Amino acid sequence: PHCAIFEENAVRDDEIFQLAISDLSLNDDILQSEKITHSVKLIAPNNPFQAVQEACELMNQGILALVTSTGCAAASALQSLTDAMHIPHLFIQRSSDGSPRAACQFSPSPDGESYTLAARPPVRINEVLLTLVAELHWQKFIIFYESDYDIRGLQSFMDSGSRLGLDVSLQRVDRNVSRVFNDLFNMMRTEELNRYRDTLRRAVLLMSPRGAQVFIHQAVETNLASKDSHWVYANEEVSDADIMELVHSSLGRMTIIRQIFPLWRDTNVRCMRNNHRISSLLCDPQEGYLQSLEVSNLYLYDSVLMLANAFYRKLEDRKWHSMASLNCMRKSTKPWNGGWSMLDTIQKGRISGLTGLMDFRAEGSNSHVQFEILGTSYSETFGKDVKRLATWDSTRGLNGSLKENRIESGMQGVTLKIATLLEEPFVMAAENILGQPKRYKGFSIDVLDALAKILGFKYDIYQVGDGKYGTALPNGSWNGLIGELIGKRADLAISAITITPERESVVDFSKRYLDYSVGILMRKSEDKINMFSLLAPFDLAVWACIAAAIPVVGIMISYCHPTPSVSTSLQSAIWIVYGAFVQQGSDAILGSVALRIVMGSWWLFTLIVCSSYTANLAAYLTVSRMDNAVRSFADLSKQSDLMYGTVRDSAVYEFFRAKGTNPLEQDNMFAELWKIVSKNNGHDNSVSGPMEGIKKVNSYAFLWDMAVVEYAALTDDDCTLTIAGNSLSTRGYGIALQHGSPYRDLFSQKYAQGDLDILKQKWWPKKGRCDLQSHADAQLEGRALHLHSFAGVFCILAAGLLLALLVAALETWWNSNHCRREQPKEDKEVNLEQVHHRLNSLLDDDLAHKQLPGQSMEISALDIGSMQPSQSLEALSVRDYPPHRGGPLSVTSFLQESRGPGRTLGAVGGRTLPLPLSSATMPSIRCKHRAPNGGSSGRVPSRHPCQCHTTLDHFHSPISLNRVNYI
Repeated sequence: PHCAIFEENAVRDDEIFQLAISDLSLNDDILQSEKITHSVKLIAPNNPFQAVQEACELMNQGILALVTSTGCAAASALQSLTDAMHIPHLFIQRSSDGSPRAACQFSPSPDGESYTLAARPPVRINEVLLTLVAELHWQKFIIFYESDYDIRGLQSFMDSGSRLGLDVSLQRVDRNVSRVFNDLFNMMRTEELNRYRDTLRRAVLLMSPRGAQVFIHQAVETNLASKDSHWVYANEEVSDADIMELVHSSLGRMTIIRQIFPLWRDTNVRCMRNNHRISSLLCDPQEGYLQSLEVSNLYLYDSVLMLANAFYRKLEDRKWHSMASLNCMRKSTKPWNGGWSMLDTIQKGRISGLTGLMDFRAEGSNSHVQFEILGTSYSETFGKDVKRLATWDSTRGLNGSLKENRIESGMQGVTLKIATLLEEPFVMAAENILGQPKRYKGFSIDVLDALAKILGFKYDIYQVGDGKYGTALPNGSWNGLIGELIGKRADLAISAITITPERESVVDFSKRYLDYSVGILMRKSEDKINMFSLLAPFDLAVWACIAAAIPVVGIMISYCHPTPSVSTSLQSAIWIVYGAFVQQGSDAILGSVALRIVMGSWWLFTLIVCSSYTANLAAYLTVSRMDNAVRSFADLSKQSDLMYGTVRDSAVYEFFRAKGTNPLEQDNMFAELWKIVSKNNGHDNSVSGPMEGIKKVNSYAFLWDMAVVEYAALTDDDCTLTIAGNSLSTRGYGIALQHGSPYRDLFSQKYAQGDLDILKQKWWPKKGRCDLQSHADAQLEGRALHLHSFAGVFCILAAGLLLALLVAALETWWNSNHCRREQPKEDKEVNLEQVHHRLNSLLDDDLAHKQLPGQSMEISALDIGSMQPSQSLEALSVRDYPPHRGGPLSVTSFLQESRGPGRTLGAVGGRTLPLPLSSATMPSIRCKHRAPNGGSSGRVPSRHPCQCHTTLDHFHSPISLNRVNYI
């Protein structure tokens, strides 16, 4: 159980305690399945007896440790009780009415073992004040303190000042401040008032914020404060609003000392401490709850978290002790035998909470504390403003400069020591001359040269040894460029340095000269060459089924025709089916109902297949254009084909860590990105430096500063890189300077936006050798189909043409061999008189009574030869040759070779037909060559069959006999 004692007037203590218990209950990994119980007792302020009574009642119920937030009087009584009962006691000292804190005076433990641990660090204001007056070279000053302030807290300061030879005066200020100044005027003569006014030029105020405001206002009103006065206000707890009131009330220079919590102000990790999730009321400044809390409230929350951590380690080590159930009122009561083990577990623990790091390794107290020193600025541009001059912590002491430096115009004759780091295109090594200092170029160097030209300073520049920008180390120190400034080895640092809250807490920054965002560097997506992409809408099995359906339907058409003939052969049927499938139509006459049903079904099938193909082809081409289209971090997090990462332990790496581990992020995009970036502690996908990441971009996306990756894409040799990303940060790049540097405002004032735009265009041209915008436009607007997308269609056409040529060559070869076997090589004459005689006899016998129209009709000689004399030409013409109008009758004879001489027609149907030669009745007959493809030529070679045409204009008109040579 968690047991606590609070004072009744501390309304926030009980709320914070309940919030801490609630947060612990939601985090199962801290106390696992153990149920968290708690008990809270309230006492009157500064009532030691009641505090002891309530503590004894808690011990009687059962207790493991005690948490208290009281004044010094109650804390001293509780310290004696807990030491006697061996109960671990975490004590948070409260301030009274906003006055500065003074250290509580505890009695030493009888056996030398103190069970009271100070969760709130000891008062260090005295040390900060000593450092400040030494930096300001004050030898004589006065300290004003309120009546509520414990003067014993200044004992160590006065002792140290005496050893340093300081002339320090002390003056108490009553609550009625106006009476104090009235007494001064009534008691002092004019000469004494002048001397007192001179003393007031250097003063330290140890008061509540409200008391200090009234005091400064009265001093200005009574003309005791002058324009050249310098007052220092010191208080651990003072808000930003109170600071602005003090600054505007003062007449001269004002310096403020207050405690700060770096991790609490850090927006990236404010809601997560290791595996512990903090309530949004306490970590989100937008809630407004934080502004109403006192410093003691924050230390109370961390104390509860510290105890929970100790209980967890006790459970893990299986060294749990039964709770102490003690009766303090009985003299025979023995101390808790598990108290020392529990105390040792608490002292060895360390947590990171709302106040930063907390542990009790330094003589039973939490030693981690940090102060910031603020001062008024006299810049002509900014007017009277407040800026951070320096910081002070228990490890490094003072970091910054408190000297009043006013540089109004220029820096002629000043030589600055500048640290830098190579990062394209900000700082790059230029061509150097042997024996000359190393030279640099780049965007940041151009900005520095422009400032040097305007302000008149010179500089010596060097590269930082570890190649880091600057991150905080576990021991509190900094590396990289920031470490060079903190160690005062450089006056300023310039490169691609981003302005972050963590860095601003230890160094100063000029106004940003370039906006910052995180970008994605990757290789441009290459079109996948698929020659047969137009076949992609259908699966191979579908194409196979379609190919099989064509001959099947062709067989059905051939079978369903009522009178099969040459025109309805299988080859012709398949050709008709194929023509319908490719939507080219057909001149076939569908005589039967069955044939019409077959063709109707095929046409419907063709319509559905073609419509589906068109729709699927459009969808396929659209999707293929969208492949590998990563245009934002959201797109990157949703895909798994492209690996990505950043530089380990960099600002970008920490940015994704904070976003990805923040439980308040509603979108899991950053969680997915952080999972990939931090895989195997960043060793799998992240890199050690920016250049390594840029070189790795092939099947990899590099997440880094947008300005850096954009320059890498613009200057790529092959122009194969592109960038994407969002403006995920509102940070910027600036020049880093030492804390309290007199050059900060001057550098910020001399930035000329027009000059910066010219320099940006120089290093990031919009129309460079590599055009990044065209690739982005192509991705957004689509792109035309390339030749390789249609290559498959041309291949099919080429294959068809080649196949046709091959078949034509085979036909030519086959016909040539066939004629060569059956024809003699010499020329032959064919007597066509018998053909004329046979034709006249048929016409006279069967069609003498019919009047044939003057039309053209083609009759195969094979048909004539196979006809019996009794057969009528009418039957022939009606059955196989429908009547046509408008032309002469043409009789075509396919003549077969005859190996004997004479003018006789070769054997047809196994017999020889004598043809009488009569010039009166023989029509004009012409023979022409029928090519294998159905065409004709004027000359008939001997190696091909011959087709002869007989034209009968009028069957009874005189006809001349023509001898036809079959060559």
